[in-house]
Amino acid sequence: MTVTRHDRETGASFVIRLDSTRLGPAAGGTRAAHYPSFADALTDAGKLASAMTLKMAVSNLPMGGGKSVIALPAQRNDIDPATWNRILTLHAENIDKLRGNYWTGPDVNTNSADMDVLNETTDYVFGRSLERGGAGSSAYNTALGVFEAMKATARHRGLGSLDGLTVLIQGLGAVGGGLATLASAAGARLLVADTDSDRLAWARGSGHTVIGADEVLGTACDIFAPCAMGGIIDSATAARLPASAVVGAANNILADNTAAAILRKRGILYAPDFVTNAGGAFHLVGREVLGWNEETVVEHTRRISDTLTEVFTISDAESTATDTAARLLARRRIETSVQAGAATAPR
Repeated sequence: MTVTRHDRETGASFVIRLDSTRLGPAAGGTRAAHYPSFADALTDAGKLASAMTLKMAVSNLPMGGGKSVIALPAQRNDIDPATWNRILTLHAENIDKLRGNYWTGPDVNTNSADMDVLNETTDYVFGRSLERGGAGSSAYNTALGVFEAMKATARHRGLGSLDGLTVLIQGLGAVGGGLATLASAAGARLLVADTDSDRLAWARGSGHTVIGADEVLGTACDIFAPCAMGGIIDSATAARLPASAVVGAANNILADNTAAAILRKRGILYAPDFVTNAGGAFHLVGREVLGWNEETVVEHTRRISDTLTEVFTISDAESTATDTAARLLARRRIETSVQAGAATAPR
């Protein structure tokens, strides 16, 4: 199901994509970006919603997959506060009309303060500020999950611990920056790239090596961690990427269906992003739906390494790409959950 809307006053267009509600209401963050065309926004929403279905299923969370995309008339930083507030209010109206079949939270270019604004119109919001009774930002927990996945990947790839490894992080936002801190503390040598001068100044002050944004895909490293926008690795990139493993926080890291097979053929171990970046879902769904405390959230987040190890085991046993193995595991968990629900339903 896809819901769309255009607002002439602001020039913004809205997309809400519900991919699956088999395990529960569809859930997925609100992404705001300036797209080349509305068709690109629709495509992005579809891919992101599908990834959320897989993420919820493979993480054993009782939610389906969905996503919101707001196609902005300009870059987010160029939108004035009054216009942004109207955009958020209209988006909240769109969500509320779905009557709980879709829940949203923060994503690219949205945050807890924005969720507070949405919550003035609709109840179906995750990630409100702590002051408004929400779980707050999920960034640290997302970074922690990627960090645990990175360690599991290094072990499976035969690289040992992260100590002494070269890790290249693309994107130093709240998640990428947190991942950099965790990986550095574990002894990794950090190469980082970003387009924000303040983030790069922080990286230099932290002793990390800064490389140009155009150097990312050609710089040798042990682990490449895409933590910005998705679609960074297509077939051509996969054929020449100078890394031993790929473990990132970005959604939909692979741009096409053959990239995963090419990485496998070259011996580059890919950790599927909908497994590695599930820490944010544990934080939001765990705290706000399941009533978990922070200790329980962290416990489940650290188990991402166990799920990823299971994915690698399936990949090895089936002689298939890790992305295919992760999708197989997600489908298995969906069917198991549906069958368990059917068995316990009142008759």
